[in-house]
Amino acid sequence: MGARLRNIQARAAEHGRLRTGYTQGNRPMRSSTWVITSHSEEHVRTAAALWGGEPEQWSPLNSTISQWRVITKASSIEALITPGDPLNQYNEMWSKGGCQRRCDGETELLTRQPCLCARQFGEDWHTQPKGRVCSTTSRLNVMLPELTGMGMWRAETHSFYAAQEWGGMVDMVLAGTDGKGFVPVTLRIEPRQRVANGETKKFPVVVVELRGVTPRQALAGPMNAAQALTPGASGQERPAIEAPKGRDWVAEAEGALTSDDVRDLWMEAQHAGAVHPQGQDPLSKQLMAIAARKDTEAKAAASSVGEPMPDEDGAIDAEVVDEPGEREPAGWPTAAAPGSGARR
Repeated sequence: MGARLRNIQARAAEHGRLRTGYTQGNRPMRSSTWVITSHSEEHVRTAAALWGGEPEQWSPLNSTISQWRVITKASSIEALITPGDPLNQYNEMWSKGGCQRRCDGETELLTRQPCLCARQFGEDWHTQPKGRVCSTTSRLNVMLPELTGMGMWRAETHSFYAAQEWGGMVDMVLAGTDGKGFVPVTLRIEPRQRVANGETKKFPVVVVELRGVTPRQALAGPMNAAQALTPGASGQERPAIEAPKGRDWVAEAEGALTSDDVRDLWMEAQHAGAVHPQGQDPLSKQLMAIAARKDTEAKAAASSVGEPMPDEDGAIDAEVVDEPGEREPAGWPTAAAPGSGARR
């Protein structure tokens, strides 16, 4: 891997935003389905093909820069939490002049004073009318695997109640993965209502929930990209290190004709969840040793038979030599079991 500048933070480009509202003229409107906005017409048209809606050009309030958006027909979309901490949360107050307050819940970070909203209105400050106090703002960066590009999409909510759930969900996942690997999730807009002072208030909340995996799987450690992209495809738990009952991988390796057959068997064991993808488990090491021994046996046999004989058409099979690492499966150390080139 190449070098990186140490005085900047590497991050993926932001492709667009996932919103729960839109503007109709100058009037803000809530949406029960996802609204996807981007500077890229291609991204928005692809999103419309996937989740419905009509792509249109659009300019945010107080901006002259045109973007694209689609008000989809989907209240749920599939996403991936990527490595690192994808969530940041602040209580913020904005005006036409920019951000006036940004608070971490205890300290207003621009002035370094104690939380102004709590000091003025108490612990229930969030029930005050919008504009009088800060908005609880949560920003979650996710990848949308069905859209082109390797960049991030930012889901943003100003819901006080969603902030509690997002923080709890993401922190539990990070506790299991240590911020490494990918986690498949569903972002779902869920209608809620709250009764206070005799009044019923209805509002949407964005729920982040695991998709295709159980809590046991999500908390068991980092998940590789292939597992995250097709969660639950095998209907099994995360790959185990020990071989499933009913199949003796070592005996099959011993009965294989060539080292390439053993490598193919290792790939089957990986798909069946019997070995670790990086090949650091005991079964993988046994299979590597068997492959290495068969390589040695094949070379000894070849040196004792002399020149190869032509076949019935007068042709002689050319020896195909693997480039370093070309034939080796991921996680298979080349030094432990060099390729014999016996079969293609």
